[in-house]
Amino acid sequence: MLKGYVMVFQLPNWVARLLSVPRFRAYLDATGGDVERAWELYRWNVEVSEAFYGPLHCIEVGLRNAEHRLLTTRYGQADWWYAAPLTKHDTCRVDKAYADLARKGASSPTPDDVVTELGFGFWVSLLNRTYDRHLWVPALHRAFPHYHGRRSSLHDALLSMVLFRNRIMHHEPIHHRDLAADHRKIYRVLNYMEPAITRWLRGFDRVPNVLARRPEEGRR
Repeated sequence: MLKGYVMVFQLPNWVARLLSVPRFRAYLDATGGDVERAWELYRWNVEVSEAFYGPLHCIEVGLRNAEHRLLTTRYGQADWWYAAPLTKHDTCRVDKAYADLARKGASSPTPDDVVTELGFGFWVSLLNRTYDRHLWVPALHRAFPHYHGRRSSLHDALLSMVLFRNRIMHHEPIHHRDLAADHRKIYRVLNYMEPAITRWLRGFDRVPNVLARRPEEGRR
């Protein structure tokens, strides 16, 4: 800064072209129209979204593998979705997984291929009340050996993680959320499944560090 002059922050020229003005508007609104602080908040939103990848990876992969193992045992076949009383909506999800795999060149997909293709929302849906009698009571409650509460509360917690994960995967703003609470919820559910995984995750989880560097603008 030259003496007697005030430098005015300007966004890089490529921002409007690649990130779009409407997209940046949410950050301007959060910072009272301060362009420089909005730009800092935008960058931090990208950084914290990236940091949540590890915890969300653990909860999604851990849930699907635990449920797949238990349902394979219950129905005596790896493609248990053909034997389980799935709703029409969830059956369509399985059909779509097969179709997507076929488009990717998998002419004879294995059950493991299908498990990987099915989204987080599918696995969480297996914990809703529709499946209480046929899936939760006889099998899926065992995926959470350290949980002693109601199925509905657990389902609601996981459903909120699906919505949170989708916001991140669609590159939407998450800076306005209570991200520390989101982080605690992920760890809480992971502990219900296997406490050892949370100890492993803490060894490289970047979320606490990124949260500590959150710009003041946009803080709840």
